[in-house]
Amino acid sequence: MQQETNTDQPQVYSKYRDAALYREDQKIWWGNRLGLTRIDWYVIGKFLSTFLFAILILAVISCVIDYSEKVDNFVQKKVPGIEIANYYKNFVPHITALLFPLFIFISTIFFTSKIAYKSEIIAILSAGVSFRRFLRPYLIGGGVLCTLSLIANHWIIPVANKQRVDFEDKYINDGNFGAQGDNVHLGISKNTYIYIQSFNFVNNTGSRFTAEKMSGTLLTEKLMAETIHYDTVKKVWHLTNVNIRYNDTLTERLKKLPQMDVPYPFVPKDLYRNEALKEALTTPQLNKYVEQEQLRGRENLNIFLVEKYRRTAQPFAGIILTLIGACIASRKIRGGSGFHLALGIAISAVYVMFMQFSTTLSTKSTLNPMLSVWIPNFIFAIVALVLYRRQTK
Repeated sequence: MQQETNTDQPQVYSKYRDAALYREDQKIWWGNRLGLTRIDWYVIGKFLSTFLFAILILAVISCVIDYSEKVDNFVQKKVPGIEIANYYKNFVPHITALLFPLFIFISTIFFTSKIAYKSEIIAILSAGVSFRRFLRPYLIGGGVLCTLSLIANHWIIPVANKQRVDFEDKYINDGNFGAQGDNVHLGISKNTYIYIQSFNFVNNTGSRFTAEKMSGTLLTEKLMAETIHYDTVKKVWHLTNVNIRYNDTLTERLKKLPQMDVPYPFVPKDLYRNEALKEALTTPQLNKYVEQEQLRGRENLNIFLVEKYRRTAQPFAGIILTLIGACIASRKIRGGSGFHLALGIAISAVYVMFMQFSTTLSTKSTLNPMLSVWIPNFIFAIVALVLYRRQTK
């Protein structure tokens, strides 16, 4: 006797099957909206997962190396474990941002070489997909990472760097601003400029102090003191062996004093030229700091301007290196992934060399800071264009 089937009973699927079908439907829906195919999603997934895996390995190795260098300080200063953990929470974004373009480049070469070795790229191109169309998921993946890096460089990573630098000043650099300042020039008002030959931040004492007051191009008053010390209680500067010259264009007078107190509008911290400060300021704060230092008469601010423009140029370098990596590794060769990775590391070294050379010309010479950080991008953009045209032929 034939068993009757109940057509009214609903078909039952497991929750795992339903979730998988739902995710697939969502991927197809978004793909249709963005003009992406299943192959595009496959490439994007491989791209982002390989990059995250590479960054994770980098973070672990960097933390281990840094900890091995600082463990003596941690033990000697009895640093609490929670503060060490918080330090490395802020250290990871710093090292990640520093090597972002290089790891996006190596990640691109690694996973592209893998799928090329399996002849997957040959199959894609044989199906009628042009190489330009094949690069679309690379541009999308690189664009996503570029956007995240751009936002992080300007606003997120400087906040983490501030906590990292404060920790290092407290436990690694003994909290004394690192030493003493030599040949300090500072504008303390619109017409007043000071000079200190050397200043010790431990005892807040300097030697060979000079304060000049200007009226246009005329020097109206010049004060010279053998030593200068900041009184943290009275909030004044104590000067010894003082000579003051007055000039009114017709006559010149000299006044000598054994000591005197002057409430100059600056404190010892203002004399400290901490280059690490540039990493701990968000871009709006960095702009304000540069304007303030320009008013104070500081001559060379290129190191801060280089940092400002680097935050924008570096993410775009990631997109350029992504295109170079895709063009290099998409061709199946006998050497396989090993040759592609070796070539990628060599190109990365050349990029770092160009970046270091151009930024040094800016910080130590007169090269425009914006131009210095974009020169490597311009050069490698030309390389990317040449490789792209070679692949499309």
